Amino acid sequence: MELLRNAVRPYAWGSRTAIPELLGRPIPAPHPEAELWMGAHPGDPSHVIGPDGTERSLLELVDADPVTQLGERCATRWGGRLPFLLKILAAEEPLSMQAHPSAAQAAEGHAREERLRIPRDAPNRNYPDPTAKPELVCALTEFHALAGFRAPDRTVKLLKAIETPGLGKYTGLLEAQPDPSGLRALFTTWITLPQSSLDVLLPEVLDSCVRHVREHGEFAAECRTILELGEAHPRDAGVLAALLLNRLTLRAGEAIYLPAGNLHLYLHGTAVEILANSDNILRCGLTPKHVDVPELLRVVDFACGEMPVLCGDVGGRMAIYHTDAPEFELSRAEWAEGEDDELTVDSVGPQILLCTAGDLMVTADDGEKVELRRGQSVWLPAADPPVKIRSLHGTRAQLFRATAGTCTD
Repeated sequence: MELLRNAVRPYAWGSRTAIPELLGRPIPAPHPEAELWMGAHPGDPSHVIGPDGTERSLLELVDADPVTQLGERCATRWGGRLPFLLKILAAEEPLSMQAHPSAAQAAEGHAREERLRIPRDAPNRNYPDPTAKPELVCALTEFHALAGFRAPDRTVKLLKAIETPGLGKYTGLLEAQPDPSGLRALFTTWITLPQSSLDVLLPEVLDSCVRHVREHGEFAAECRTILELGEAHPRDAGVLAALLLNRLTLRAGEAIYLPAGNLHLYLHGTAVEILANSDNILRCGLTPKHVDVPELLRVVDFACGEMPVLCGDVGGRMAIYHTDAPEFELSRAEWAEGEDDELTVDSVGPQILLCTAGDLMVTADDGEKVELRRGQSVWLPAADPPVKIRSLHGTRAQLFRATAGTCTD
């Protein structure tokens, strides 16, 4: 049981305040800070801090003794690799619109690109590794996102509410086939439009969205998002694609699970994110990075309807966000003001504990203790004994626990 020193990723869409405030550093930061990574990702692994203050990469520790660190089942299932990555995500501006492949798609795509000898760091590389990348995001603040295709009848109603001379034929296309096949046809048409056609259609749509917002229309929130995206990414087909997705506002503690093929876009807010330890991304737009339309269409799942919002299944003090992802499981525990009862966390495999509010005391069965301050995290190898956790000083506290999901096929 040892504290972690974690890497901050300074992407341009990040916040200058959210992560520094969590870590107790001066605000604002000199540059945007988008993600805090906790795990053994080769690109920026956490470092374990020993009792004497020395540090060692968590990736090196896992590689040197995967059975002790991960447990035999997990080490065997994932080839000696920690299967999950835990993050704090702090979005000040929208990210790119994207989807992730299934395990089979990732393995096939990776093998194909290896045969073609595309360098793994090449900008046109879709599959730098052979693994799936499901993810779950749990809001710490109000968190805004687009995720999953809206029910076609609702999208038809939205398109009619902002109808323009150029938009009508596309509305009719979906109205005539209000199902996943119709969504695929419309989505494909929009993201393959010639730039000359986009340059006519997009301004019409944006002007209509302005009118709808001014009139306080039913889809004002969706239209504000389209206007935000259109301002940040003029002439981008992804702005049209965003009209097809569910617009979500998560409250603190609410989460969404994004399985393979789910098209999504994080807009704004701070969240805890857990995902498979993979870099496989198929982008749709709203980014200067590579967009491979044919491969994207192979990966995107056009199933439609409301996006499920998870609140966690509560058992005792711990709320568990159940998914079908074998790579990870995320849990949340909270202590109100004045509560100091202990929570027991059993050794079920590799774990990262992250404190996001208050201060916590983590005590192992062998008597070892670690104080976990807000923003700090601790690594628990599979071989470690169970630990007990309580709030220090009886103040409000919050803990997130990340571990591997089921380690069976």
